[in-house]
Amino acid sequence: MTTSNKTASGNFFEDFRLGQEFQHATPRTLTEADAALNVGLYGSRFAVNSSDEFARAIGLPRAPLDDLLVFHVVIGKTVNDISLNAVANLGYAEFRWGVPVYPGDTLSARSTVLGLRENSNKASGVVWVRSTGTNQKGEMVLDYVRWVMVHKRDPAAPVGEAVTPKTAPSVAAADLVVPAGLSMAGYDDVAAGSPHRWEDYQPGERIDHVSGMTLEDSDHMFSTRLYQNTARVHFDAFAGKSTRFGRRLAYGGHIISLARALSFNGLANGFRLAAINAGSHVGPTFGGDTIYAWSEVLEKAELPGRRDLGALRLRLVATKDCPAGAFPGKGADGKYHPAVVLDLDYWLLMPRRS
Repeated sequence: MTTSNKTASGNFFEDFRLGQEFQHATPRTLTEADAALNVGLYGSRFAVNSSDEFARAIGLPRAPLDDLLVFHVVIGKTVNDISLNAVANLGYAEFRWGVPVYPGDTLSARSTVLGLRENSNKASGVVWVRSTGTNQKGEMVLDYVRWVMVHKRDPAAPVGEAVTPKTAPSVAAADLVVPAGLSMAGYDDVAAGSPHRWEDYQPGERIDHVSGMTLEDSDHMFSTRLYQNTARVHFDAFAGKSTRFGRRLAYGGHIISLARALSFNGLANGFRLAAINAGSHVGPTFGGDTIYAWSEVLEKAELPGRRDLGALRLRLVATKDCPAGAFPGKGADGKYHPAVVLDLDYWLLMPRRS
């Protein structure tokens, strides 16, 4: 009997090369079922993604799919080539959403390796990639840099000199993509669920989103399958027993979506994610953890040529098993509160009164 070598074990750290390009497999056509499943997983209540009538009133052809659903699908495409053998996803930068995605659109993804740095333990290294998601017309729907820690196949394998790419500290407000035809003239605060618009938020303001949501193993397992995310650290319970955590690690994007859904209470009129300036998965999450969230307004920005629409730069912090009323984050020593699992700096589009 012969043994087949047709299967792939994914790329380990020593397999990556600077400038290496990947055209990721399995384009994905998204449907209304994906929108419904996204609500079932995270409980998001933002009106623009829930109502065709609401979306048409602000100039869109119909309700676009949740911005983080696009995030999950595009990142899921990249996993088999980039992070199948990940220890953990570490962070994001220069992250912009492009044209809205609607049911019936087909998404594809490609990536380029920007940086490589072996860890001192020689057992793993950090890989930086720029990934771009496009629709069936070739239009950009998502473009970002992320970095992920990846196991080495052989700790003794030689690697090249470390290259750590420089990323911009933030996305300029002028570079945020505003969907074509968007107009706030027909925006309905009552339907959206909040009277608070762009003018009502001030830098330094902190918002406790109050509620918590418990993450079940079945939830994050379902999301990894739904978004075709094959990273072993998330879906293989048997392999998880041999990791430093001794169990499966929940997908970090799942926590971002939970925190975003929780942020509805206080930011209901923040109807579109426009960019992520920086983000870190500070700590691991597991089935059984209860996620809470709070936000801080970092900056307000006017948008070129727009008097009906503004941008808020926000810090979104998620915690596990720790209500956010005390706003746990970094202490004076620069160390995070032990409950913090996510720290995300992002731009949100919001209607103005004028």
